[in-house]
Amino acid sequence: MAGLMSRASLVVKSKFSKVLDRAEDPGETLDYSYEKQLELLQNVKRGIADVVTAKKRLELQEAQLQQSLVKLDSQAREAVAANREDLARQALERKSGLQQQLQALDQQTQQLQQQQEKLVASEKTLSAKVEAFRTQKETIKAQYSAAEAQVRIGEAATGIGEQMADTGLAIQRAKDKTDQMQARASAIDELTTSGALEDFTSDQTELDRQLGAIASQSQVDRELEQMKAELGSGEEKKELQQ
Repeated sequence: MAGLMSRASLVVKSKFSKVLDRAEDPGETLDYSYEKQLELLQNVKRGIADVVTAKKRLELQEAQLQQSLVKLDSQAREAVAANREDLARQALERKSGLQQQLQALDQQTQQLQQQQEKLVASEKTLSAKVEAFRTQKETIKAQYSAAEAQVRIGEAATGIGEQMADTGLAIQRAKDKTDQMQARASAIDELTTSGALEDFTSDQTELDRQLGAIASQSQVDRELEQMKAELGSGEEKKELQQ
């Protein structure tokens, strides 16, 4: 049962994969990937800006502590000059505490500086990769568009070829039917002329036509004999007169 379910799941996934493959536009996919890389690059740049901002705040605090140290040192000297060792001690104690804070701030500033340098290096590397991907993306999109256009042209040409082939077959069939019809018409005309076929559009039968032909021939023979007789009589008269 588990094996059957596994096979069914594989079939469903393969079918779904084919559907996605047909629906997927490589250009849109590449553009989406490029947008995501740009977002990552922007995040790195924002991280650099945040680190620089934090470092600037620490540097301002360091500057303020430096001013406080200078002031406390001056106050301690004034207290010593006034024979107020207690006040001088207080000033020096505060100065020591500020010096410890200053050292801690300096360490934090150095750490932020290291983070900034790493982020800047990462940003340069990522920026170069993103730019390379953009160039590759545009190249692939152009190649895909060219290939797609070539496929469409090929499909169109194939369609035209099939259509022209169908047209050629139709023309050939029309020619064959025309030749057959002309041959049939010639045969019917020849048979009709020879009398092999009876013309049902006429009231005369074949016998009537044959008798009519004999009568017509007899009429022609009689007229021919009459002409010969007339011509012969005319020549005899001329001889007698001479």
